[in-house]
Amino acid sequence: MSEGKLNVYQENGYTDRKDYLECIAGDYGLSLEVVINLAEVLGESEDFDGLISALEDAEGMFDE
Repeated sequence: MSEGKLNVYQENGYTDRKDYLECIAGDYGLSLEVVINLAEVLGESEDFDGLISALEDAEGMFDE
């Protein structure tokens, strides 16, 4: 990546992937651990699509 070029997380208002995952964990009321584990299974390319769909589908399954 060239200097000054934003990554997909920065383009969407986040510092980096960790910041993004922390934010969506809070948005869905899930632990960061659950979100990170699901994100790892799906892969980084699914962070803005498949991960969100999976979190919406699983809403309420991981209540703490």
